[in-house]
Amino acid sequence: MPGQSVFRSLEPLLEQVSKPIQYVGGELNSTVKDWDVAGDATVRWSLMYPDAYEVGVPNQGVMILYEVLNERADALAERTYAVWPDLEALMREHGVPQFTVDAHRPVGDFDLFGLSFSTELGYTNMLTALDLAGIPLHARDRDESHPIVVAGGHAAFNPEPIADFVDAAVVGDGEEAVLAITDIVGDWKRTGRPGGRHELLMRLARTGGVYVPAFYDVTYLPDGRIQRVAPNQPGVPWRVSKHTVMDLDAWPYPKQPLVPLAESVHERMSVEIFRGCTRGCRFCQAGMITRPVRERSITGIGEMVERGLAATGFEEVGLLSLSSADHSEIADVAKGLADRYEGTNTGLSLPSTRVDAFNIDLANELTRNGRRSGLTFAPEGGSERIRKVINKMVSEDDLIRTVSAAYGAGWRQVKLYFMCGLPTETDEDVLQIAELAKKVIETGRQVSGRRDIRCTVSIGGFVPKPHTPFQWAAQLGAEETDARLDKLRQAIRSDRRYGSSIGFRYHDGKPGIVEGLLSRGDRRVGRVIEAVWRAGGRFDGWSEHFSYDRWMEAASAELPAAGVDVAWYTTRERGESEVLPWDHIDSGLDKEWLWQDWLDSLDETEVEDCRWTPCFDCGVCPQMNTEIEIGPTGVKLLPLTVLGSGREAMREHSHA
Repeated sequence: MPGQSVFRSLEPLLEQVSKPIQYVGGELNSTVKDWDVAGDATVRWSLMYPDAYEVGVPNQGVMILYEVLNERADALAERTYAVWPDLEALMREHGVPQFTVDAHRPVGDFDLFGLSFSTELGYTNMLTALDLAGIPLHARDRDESHPIVVAGGHAAFNPEPIADFVDAAVVGDGEEAVLAITDIVGDWKRTGRPGGRHELLMRLARTGGVYVPAFYDVTYLPDGRIQRVAPNQPGVPWRVSKHTVMDLDAWPYPKQPLVPLAESVHERMSVEIFRGCTRGCRFCQAGMITRPVRERSITGIGEMVERGLAATGFEEVGLLSLSSADHSEIADVAKGLADRYEGTNTGLSLPSTRVDAFNIDLANELTRNGRRSGLTFAPEGGSERIRKVINKMVSEDDLIRTVSAAYGAGWRQVKLYFMCGLPTETDEDVLQIAELAKKVIETGRQVSGRRDIRCTVSIGGFVPKPHTPFQWAAQLGAEETDARLDKLRQAIRSDRRYGSSIGFRYHDGKPGIVEGLLSRGDRRVGRVIEAVWRAGGRFDGWSEHFSYDRWMEAASAELPAAGVDVAWYTTRERGESEVLPWDHIDSGLDKEWLWQDWLDSLDETEVEDCRWTPCFDCGVCPQMNTEIEIGPTGVKLLPLTVLGSGREAMREHSHA
């Protein structure tokens, strides 16, 4: 019978693997529903974050969709994660399929298998899950007995490298999208599954909001570039639009956040305080594809924090967004929450803080009830010039002023995040990072009168991403990246006055080249992904499992037949007229606007944030029928008043 638990077969294997608790399920606030909760018309989703449990379980996107779907009477959703190689081997040996952690049901029994990709390095884990689930790797080989495989998440904005493996892709916000898909699948099931799998995919594709790769043909020019991507079925749109949820207060999810049984990467309750960003950092795909800015109201945030803390028992609340200090009422949010939870062990954190949006008053509110840990800022570029190129409008004076205030107020540790390999970057731009770090240490020593001041410099390699002004840019090669970082390390270490006070963390250039291949690749890259997986590729986002040589060997074997190579996808600059693999995925951004912003970057021209200035005609609002939603609302958070024995709390609302 479909939907039966495989736990009896799985349980004996768990004593032989590391961290068996990650496969057991039963977390606080998890949901297990009857398999036939709505009879034959039940729509069943298996949701996967394609990484280890400890990384996947706190993922907000999957957590939200899990709850939204399970609130429906005619649907159920369960979660699955990538299994470590030790359990994978045992599952293959004993015939145990990929399973959900909620009820340990086989993933292959569900109607839909949804995967959320925040990074392209999870693609090989998807293939492992498909294979363990008994689902054919290639979409063309599946029939009605197999789930519809749906990709989402930021990486899905270029679904072409995995076009052979997924039946469909959804871009943008998932809340309304999964409900619409559930309606379509439910109607199809209730009416006797007319037309089979093909008809169901046609119904999804014709909505204009679900991309079905099989319904599009790609043709190529003799030099390897794409000639065009065209629909091959009647009624299928030429472009597929992203989904945008408006009025975040109407979607206060997750209401019952999951509390992991095993250790996870984020031991906190998180509330998304706004979605989208219009700062216009040219390297930032997340900011570009999530436009426009939509703020959650101060009272909406307060209600989510109150409900979430009661449901979880966490002692830290993360106020999430791409740049949380940019919320129009962040000072009132922080003060209101700090007032509410004063005297408790509840701490607040802003995981993402811009240098020019930070102030000590805000920092003190955030640490009033919690511990004072290090502060993290992201200047991104070492020199003033390169920050103009990337439109990161933060001056050296801004940074020194901010760290001076922080060190003067008692902080001892600051972390600075930069990128290496940005367009037009020179050695000198990168070496400026060392000079900036030295100034930070010197400033800290002066304002604090102490010598135990620390600054950690963390460097990430720049990878050009689709739907950004840098989508045409050449990527810096791995060897050049490593050479530049080596010069920076020497510059930091050579000055004995500061070297011991500056920590230096960086990734070598090799993983970035693979990420670049996958992020800007087309359908021909799918063969490379499959070859890497067949050669043992798993958990490519983990340094201990990643093998650059395995990827390069697979690329050397698979790409020459198509007349292209890794460098063609990575270190090659594109021209304005080139058809990009993702041009048929509509993020709302005008390609002409992105091209002009690319030219502006080369001229070192900065562009303001359209939240506070007139519109710059990026295209998102008119094309997506959306608009910026920001405060101030003028509403304040009032304290929670405890009644009687203290077991009941009355929430007070003020609309004055």
